[in-house]
Amino acid sequence: MKENNGRKQGAVSPCAACKLLRRRCAPDCVFAPYFPADEPQKFANVHRVFGASNVNKMLQELPVHQRGDAVSSMVYEANARVRDPVYGCVGAISSLQQQIDSLQTQLAQAQAEVVYMRMRQFPAMPTHQGTSSPESSSPSSKLMSPQAKSVFSMDMAVDQPSTGESLWSY
Repeated sequence: MKENNGRKQGAVSPCAACKLLRRRCAPDCVFAPYFPADEPQKFANVHRVFGASNVNKMLQELPVHQRGDAVSSMVYEANARVRDPVYGCVGAISSLQQQIDSLQTQLAQAQAEVVYMRMRQFPAMPTHQGTSSPESSSPSSKLMSPQAKSVFSMDMAVDQPSTGESLWSY
């Protein structure tokens, strides 16, 4: 038997929404294309968070080509609300933002450590001012590009943890 919008032709198998709501699934059921019978938890979470009547109203008000995206958004929000009833999606976004902040701090610390290691590897060489002969300038300054010279002379401020630990103790 062929399937049509999650239903088998010839058989009257209700969609997940109609099964949960214990009603007969009509051929023009607005839920059937988006909540197939083999995914009952999908509609159960959406129903718990939004209510079947509200979901029905939202789907009826949207053009058919936008309904799939709306259902995906409702399912995502409903699943997030089941996991975290207070914050839902906002809790997930907040958690990800904290991870970004932490990783940016770690990146800044690593970049500062690279600058520190380069400065230790290539200490500042005294230059002789007033002489223009090539022998008087340091050999390492001849080999370094202007960009490299600016890296070594750059002042860098990095926020250190409030624990008072050294930045380089990691």
